[in-house]
Amino acid sequence: MVYKVVGISFDHMHMGDLLRMVDAHPNAEITALYDPDAAKMASAAETFGVPAPALFTDFDACMAAGPYDLAILCCATADHAEMTERLAPHGVHIHVEKPFADSADNARRMIKAMAGTDKIMSINWPLAWVESHLTAKRLIDEGMIGELREVHFYDGNRGPLYHLADKVEVSAEEVEAQKPDSWWYKAASGGGSLLDYMGYGATLGTWYMGGEAPLEVTCTVDDTPGIEVDQHAIAVIRYAKGLSKMETRWGTFTDPWTVNPQPTCGFVFVGSEGTISSPDYAPAVTVQTRVRPEKHDIPVDPLPEGRSDAIAYIINLIDKGAKPDGPFDPTLCLTAQRIVDTAAASAAQKRTLELLP
Repeated sequence: MVYKVVGISFDHMHMGDLLRMVDAHPNAEITALYDPDAAKMASAAETFGVPAPALFTDFDACMAAGPYDLAILCCATADHAEMTERLAPHGVHIHVEKPFADSADNARRMIKAMAGTDKIMSINWPLAWVESHLTAKRLIDEGMIGELREVHFYDGNRGPLYHLADKVEVSAEEVEAQKPDSWWYKAASGGGSLLDYMGYGATLGTWYMGGEAPLEVTCTVDDTPGIEVDQHAIAVIRYAKGLSKMETRWGTFTDPWTVNPQPTCGFVFVGSEGTISSPDYAPAVTVQTRVRPEKHDIPVDPLPEGRSDAIAYIINLIDKGAKPDGPFDPTLCLTAQRIVDTAAASAAQKRTLELLP
């Protein structure tokens, strides 16, 4: 079977990356693209040979031209809930580009919209395709560092406007020119580094912690004149077993997919019997244990069959009639969204808060 895929909105630059995965998959095809602004689709349409009749600026016209098997959703974060509610009645599986939503309430709207269907909704967290982080999860699950007690996360990039699909570079001058009109820098659209990146740490962190929810969150963010959203956020997250930390940064010295900056982007895990350092895109993870306290490297595992990329993953699920697991599971992602919500509220109120419902 060849799955018909429709791309919904080009607000997030990862749409281009996901469409490339569709184009490369032997059992998937790009059938249609939708965005209210035709110019946003032009580059992808040319790159992937999508004909003009398959390009839509009207959502209803786009869906009427279906049916489609899978929708890739890359609209602004604040629009995820509304667009999921509009897509769900059309009987499509939905792959939502991170973050899950702009609030736990809207994440619940998305889950509710899909509950009456027999279709999959998965959330795409690109760090979940990084071999080092999957290797770290295997080692944790195998008990190499004992009981996991702390997850430390630092991640980000130079800023969301510095790159396009396929990590095509954008000049600093162009970035500054785009900021006033970009949804990334508007609070009402779900912009800011906290919403952009803390979901990574909270979602994968919840996965590493076996689904456990924390007790409370304390967060602070920067305040840059002329910028209405945060570009740097630090959250301390208290679990029953200890403290973890999630730090997000727009403005790293370099982008981690080119040269991992200092501080190093990635995760550090502390367990009762050892530690693991898992930098983004690293060829190995670094381990210490009580038996072998000197730091030593363990080469990363290759991505397993059926999990080579986001599109291969969801098509494999559809083929098998399976549900998303781990960081792709909306239920686990909802716990993480509650952490992000609590961090945002804590920063706004400048105090520690119990985990919000």
